[in-house]
Amino acid sequence: MSIKTIKLNNGVLMPDVGLGTSRLEAGGSHDEIIHSAIELGYRHFDCATSYLSQPQVGSALKSANVPRKELFIVSKIYHDKHRPELVPGALDEILEQLQVDYVDLLLMHGPHSFKPKTDPEEFNEIENVPIMDTWRAMEALLETGKVRAIGVSNFTQSVLEKMVPQCRIIPAVNQIEMHPYLQRHEMESFCRLHNIALTAHKPLGGSRVNVMGDSIIKSIAEAHSCTPAQVCLSWMLARDIMVIPGTTNKQRLEENIHRVELSADDMRLIATIKKEEFTYDPMVLPKDLRWIQLEGEKCPVI
Repeated sequence: MSIKTIKLNNGVLMPDVGLGTSRLEAGGSHDEIIHSAIELGYRHFDCATSYLSQPQVGSALKSANVPRKELFIVSKIYHDKHRPELVPGALDEILEQLQVDYVDLLLMHGPHSFKPKTDPEEFNEIENVPIMDTWRAMEALLETGKVRAIGVSNFTQSVLEKMVPQCRIIPAVNQIEMHPYLQRHEMESFCRLHNIALTAHKPLGGSRVNVMGDSIIKSIAEAHSCTPAQVCLSWMLARDIMVIPGTTNKQRLEENIHRVELSADDMRLIATIKKEEFTYDPMVLPKDLRWIQLEGEKCPVI
């Protein structure tokens, strides 16, 4: 087990490897995979209301009998709860689902917002709630004791550049898609400048982004007698970027927690990969929403 911690800008320590729970299906029991993760040393669990699995994750964590203070639980305010008056209730719903009194890190799941809806099957209708209105409501949550740190997810540098000067409390974390085919060095530099930690979701790419089949990644894996996934994760961890790979496979769960000591040459070689591929094609988005993924697009709600 080789999990380390990153100190966030408010002093909270966050494990740099976590288990992403977006792949855990809604309903059923997730006790086996959560308990296996805990036995291997995982303590950081990345959750979200939209994953529809928080009640099962909460039950699994509770039955694992690990002291709450040893766990680091992350959750996210969904896009239809951005109105500032809805934010406290959204957090209370998260706490109820996870069966905890507080979360360690609460993120705004994305910069865009949808109109609240009562039926989950309803179409998501865009609602332009100003980002700073939502953020100020999240800042207030820190005074309740129900969250230890707050941050954002899927925010571009362009949006952060406008947001940060207006913040009373700078986001502790920006959770974004990042992998060797989407290296985001400019974002990394910006976040370091403002003491915002980075978490990489989809750190291994996905069906549209075949990072695992890349010849450079495979050659480094062969040289270190490890998997391509371990190379990708270790590459990010060496840069103090946290990772939250998701899996329901016990073997991969164990592999993902063991980092490989990459050489400076390995790091430089990976940096030569000049691709910029999202697992979700931003051009599929409606034109008035492409700003949420593409740098330089005008943000209408800040």
